[in-house]
Amino acid sequence: MNFRRFMHATRFWVWVVLFVAYSAGAVGVVLIDTLEDRYRALSTVKLTHVGSDADLRRAGASQAAAVYRAQSGMPFSTLPPGSSFQIVWPDGSVETVTVIDPTSPLGTEPVKGTAVSAQ
Repeated sequence: MNFRRFMHATRFWVWVVLFVAYSAGAVGVVLIDTLEDRYRALSTVKLTHVGSDADLRRAGASQAAAVYRAQSGMPFSTLPPGSSFQIVWPDGSVETVTVIDPTSPLGTEPVKGTAVSAQ
């Protein structure tokens, strides 16, 4: 009987740990959709897609990240160097970008192999 109680408690806590770990991981993903009004008029974002030149994508992602930071509640701690976010370009293509230097106009770097073109 003690073995059954132990197994029941073990199963319960394993599921609790898995749920908490999944929830923490899902919260950490930032998605910037450039079709929103606040990003749509940005000069380097308008015609950018995953097939664009790398410097244009860096500039567009940096500009979108700056707007995201400016409109967040804590602009100095939002998207610090080393953090990653996903950006959805106006044509619907998506890629993951890493922040290198938040003060630079080319302060982001697209992560190789994460670009998904629009269908």
